[in-house]
Amino acid sequence: MSLAVRVIPCLDVDAGRVVKGVNFVDLVDAGDPVEMARVYDAEGADELTFLDITASSGDRATTFDIVGSTAEQVFIPLTVGGGVRTVDDVDRLLRAGADKVGINTAAIARPEVIAEIAHRFGNQVLVLSVDARRSPTSGDGAQPSGYEVTTHGGRRSAGLDAVEWVRRAEELGVGEVLLNSMDADGTKAGYDLEMIRAVRSVTQVPLIASGGAGRLEHFAPAVEAGADALLAASVFHFGELTIGQVKETLRAAGHRVR
Repeated sequence: MSLAVRVIPCLDVDAGRVVKGVNFVDLVDAGDPVEMARVYDAEGADELTFLDITASSGDRATTFDIVGSTAEQVFIPLTVGGGVRTVDDVDRLLRAGADKVGINTAAIARPEVIAEIAHRFGNQVLVLSVDARRSPTSGDGAQPSGYEVTTHGGRRSAGLDAVEWVRRAEELGVGEVLLNSMDADGTKAGYDLEMIRAVRSVTQVPLIASGGAGRLEHFAPAVEAGADALLAASVFHFGELTIGQVKETLRAAGHRVR
């Protein structure tokens, strides 16, 4: 029997506040992360993802005190990413209250860190965060799958094929993949179903789809494309949709939810 589909609000945090924009720019304030986490826990979120979205580009560590305060308030799994570079960073986040840790830029720079973290803590704690976008179809920057990996909030190309990167990272020891479409992020135009299918074809670990959720009818197709969990931000933050509505829509489409 397949796993129940998880619905996961994402808290993109900058300077201690939840923010949301389109394609990671034009950010607007969405609220206090600790208070929002408490509300989502009460509303039935299956997990929370907490991303310090400027930690890598700003070359600073994740805000550990906010992680700790959030973990004290919620009783569902908390995944934390942003600025995670070393085994010691993971250790600090787990001690602060995170259940899982997301890694992105540092793994691209030194893929061996994936194996180091998985060896120390087990692959169940390690989530590979992939910010991917459609690549040119020919010439410089073209990738075989049609999708490239980006870093620094989508501002830089990593020169990697997104599908191949996920396959390699699973071999190195990641336990889950958070696949964020940078083209769709914040647009509310729907998940990138082709990208989900492409990544699903090369990985056996749970796959979280992110980027583009805008209407209730966007969620079930992402599951049918291969997502095990669905992440959304602004539609929840600004009260356009509730977690309960999303779960009911998934149930009506024949999917098991928690």
